Amino acid sequence: MGGVLYNSSELPTFTLTGLPGLENSQHWMFLLLGPLYMVSIVGNGLILFIVKGEQSLHQPMYYFLSLLSFNDLGVSLSTLPTALATFCFHLRKISFDSCMAQMFFIHFFSFMESGVLLVMSLDRYVAICNPLRYTTMLTDCRVVCMGLWVITRSFCMIFPLPFLLKRLPFCKANVLSHAFCLYPDLIHLPCGDITINSIFGLFIVMSTFGLDSSLILFSYVLILRSVLAIASREERLKTLNTCVSHVCAVLIFYVPLVGMSMTACYGRHGPRYVHTVMSLLYLFVPPTLNPVIYSIKTKEIRRRLGRMLVGTKFQAREIWMSKT
Repeated sequence: MGGVLYNSSELPTFTLTGLPGLENSQHWMFLLLGPLYMVSIVGNGLILFIVKGEQSLHQPMYYFLSLLSFNDLGVSLSTLPTALATFCFHLRKISFDSCMAQMFFIHFFSFMESGVLLVMSLDRYVAICNPLRYTTMLTDCRVVCMGLWVITRSFCMIFPLPFLLKRLPFCKANVLSHAFCLYPDLIHLPCGDITINSIFGLFIVMSTFGLDSSLILFSYVLILRSVLAIASREERLKTLNTCVSHVCAVLIFYVPLVGMSMTACYGRHGPRYVHTVMSLLYLFVPPTLNPVIYSIKTKEIRRRLGRMLVGTKFQAREIWMSKT
């Protein structure tokens, strides 16, 4: 280890890593990440704008979708500064406080997304299994309370992490494995005893990702049981079609998450770029694909987008005609 330790009064800096072995040409990577950021920010922003402006979309399902879009915007904006600095400008140093802040927001929005997907599964369960009680069970007040519960739970889980890391002594070489500050990466850098950090990290993962995924799976078992009781095949397919967007959102969130966790646990001796690719999939796939999936599969949003595009083309045509 370098032999030089940092105490709490002398906080270390960290070195971000882009693409291992491709440091001199990794600025090309932003040609891929740039469009992904654009799709994520514009797509999720459009969904928020449409739901806010369309009175017919002021329903629990779309309130939860707005929360998901807001969360995905948070994920993208949390990773953008260091991604831009690392891949475009080769600025790899980040201060301790900046790293802790980025780690907090990345994991805050990640845990929040898991909670949002859970309440969205509850929305689908009530809509399919108790459709006559949907409006009485999911009132505006309860929807707000569920959203506040998701936010508060995520904050309470993540808030201690920076302080648990700050109390530990760090070694001289603090090189991260990614272009972002992630807790599973940071936890291996201190020279002190990390038992408490590891136990607390495992606790919050099991009590959020583990519990949420189990409840989501259980809700879909109940949904399938209710759907299979429908006599008409066409009605069964129509009912299941209302869950496709949510199922896709769950898969594109949990599959990269599981892949990154498995790589961190069992792939330590494998190529370093595997860790980088898995972290990029985990952080970029859900915010990019969620607005695309919901725009394609949700008829109301698709219609509103169509009207916006037609209106934009009409205005552009009018401006062009007035100038000519």
